[in-house]
Amino acid sequence: MPTPADPDPEPRRDPYAAFRIPNYRYFIAGWFLALFGTRIQSVAIGWEMYARTGDALALGFVGLAQALPTMLLALPAGYLADRFNRRALILLSLALMTLTSLALAALSYFQGDILWMYFFLFLDATAVILGRPARVALMPQLVPRHVFPNAVMWNTSMFQFSSVIGPALGGLLVAVSVPLAYVVTAATSLVHMFMLSGLRTEDPPKTTGGMGFETLLAGLHFVWNRKIILTMITLDMFGVLLGGAVYLLPIYAQDVLQVGPTGFGWLRAAPAIGAAVMGLTLVYLPPIRRAGQTLLWSVAAFGVATIVFGLSKSFWLSCAMLFLTGAFDNISMVIRGTLIQLLTPDAMRGRVSAVNSIFIGASNELGGLESGVVAHWFGPIVSVVSGGIGTLLVVAAAAWASPELRKYGALTSGAPVPSSAPAQAPSQAVPRAGEVAADD
Repeated sequence: MPTPADPDPEPRRDPYAAFRIPNYRYFIAGWFLALFGTRIQSVAIGWEMYARTGDALALGFVGLAQALPTMLLALPAGYLADRFNRRALILLSLALMTLTSLALAALSYFQGDILWMYFFLFLDATAVILGRPARVALMPQLVPRHVFPNAVMWNTSMFQFSSVIGPALGGLLVAVSVPLAYVVTAATSLVHMFMLSGLRTEDPPKTTGGMGFETLLAGLHFVWNRKIILTMITLDMFGVLLGGAVYLLPIYAQDVLQVGPTGFGWLRAAPAIGAAVMGLTLVYLPPIRRAGQTLLWSVAAFGVATIVFGLSKSFWLSCAMLFLTGAFDNISMVIRGTLIQLLTPDAMRGRVSAVNSIFIGASNELGGLESGVVAHWFGPIVSVVSGGIGTLLVVAAAAWASPELRKYGALTSGAPVPSSAPAQAPSQAVPRAGEVAADD
């Protein structure tokens, strides 16, 4: 339904505000199950590919098959999200994901050709990217504006919970039957389709014109001209690119901390646990009053925790620092995900979300490459510590380059703090879509 005007710029704190809205309950329940499914399928495909080939390169091709659709199709998917019914696009995406999971189950059961598995992985990733901008852009239609930050906090919490519990459940299913893991994934997509079909939303204003080159690039032009959004996306991109300690965890577990596979499992889980705990904490804390400064400080704290982790020789200190990287990253995800959506007109949200997914997707892949190359030449400690220092430098550059971000005020109202305003002065409502060149 259309996002109503904010009736109360200082609403009473309600940690469960988003869940009191039926549309959001249907949406989040189905999405949460689908997230479990994606984690289960990720574990199953990684296990099966390595078990059947014995070649680590096979896992690299899995990543390539899943990354290519994002790089190639994100912009067209963003256009579709702004041009057509978003709920219908998500349903189509889920239907295709169900079919590809069932195809993978059949190939696994009958030991089909590995090349066919790569083909259906590519189709599955294509289905995911088809629905992702539409899903992100649909969110502001489901809840009132003043409840949206609470919804984003719960979204990030659910995402992190699935990252902690999903792989463990996937491992149990794989131990029973690999094809069964794919079937369970298909079932979660079907349940999400059922839950989503119960939503009742009105179509927002749609972009006009055909899918020309200029229309596809409109999201890029918008982000470039809206400097605060460009700064937030760039800050996140370089934070992930330079602060990629997680890619070197196997080296730290074996050679630096010498804790073996069990210790590696705890190291790998620590960031997700930290993010999940922070996500639950945020929904009970008062609304963020200085969103811009909080974003900058959280990314800076992420960099500091990364540096301490890089220098640590203690397993428990290392776990604590990884826990903090997840916690601080969750704060930045909530703020960025909220502000990008609130500052983007509804008719542009799909394309701006697509631009964001390209930036973040590229930084995840390139972050692993950067960490690996530096570790190869200078060692893992230099790689991690230099990445943390680089993150701090990027934060300083972003704070200097974007006064608008530094002064941004309350997350609930989405308005910059006037330069003359006192520290706790309430903010004005952000201009509505159309008044400003107004995404995850």
